[in-house]
Amino acid sequence: MTTLFISDLHLDLVRPEIIELFSKFVREEAVQADALYILGDLFEAWIGDDAEDETGERFVEAMRPMREARKPCFYMHGNRDFLIGERFAKKAGMTLLPDPSVINLYGTPTLLMHGDTLCTDDVAYQAFRKQVRSPEWQRQFLAQSIETRQAFASQARQESQRHTGDSTNAAIMDVNQDAVEAAMSSANVRNLIHGHTHRPALHPFNLDNQPAERIVLSDWYAQPHFHAIQV
Repeated sequence: MTTLFISDLHLDLVRPEIIELFSKFVREEAVQADALYILGDLFEAWIGDDAEDETGERFVEAMRPMREARKPCFYMHGNRDFLIGERFAKKAGMTLLPDPSVINLYGTPTLLMHGDTLCTDDVAYQAFRKQVRSPEWQRQFLAQSIETRQAFASQARQESQRHTGDSTNAAIMDVNQDAVEAAMSSANVRNLIHGHTHRPALHPFNLDNQPAERIVLSDWYAQPHFHAIQV
């Protein structure tokens, strides 16, 4: 039995090869697994389910084998595509998961997160996240024209690139260990899987005098990557 975890594909028409690699991953790997979990930033940007999106349509088509095989796929919002709604999720064959969520992973309680809320040292980002995740902001944003939303998304991407490209911000954009331990203690788990930081690694540590592990998923900028939990 196998469950697969991926995140940070950042699918975009300017990188069509990644869409093709994802399609191959679904056909050759995901349909053989018990379940697939996508922990955020599936798309480079998402301005609402009502906006026509070729990348989204290609993703829906790539997911067809999962739907036909009736294999479950769970999706957790990232910082780039938090406006994905039930409409698109249903079309693609995904079940939306809240961030954070605890799942029973073959008998082991495991905390799943996108990971951005753990980067508490990045104060500017956390303030922006709080703003755009509010229901009122999202209601107002989705009421605007598609053109206005596209312009906002383009500007936000440029700001994000400047922010992440500044070497002085490198440290604050990683997770805060105190935030990690607080999240895991609150969820009463010893295992955490997340994405967002694009710093794939396995981090063993002690939590409340017990062994714990944090698994960081890779992005798909260089090559496709998934993490498999098998029993």
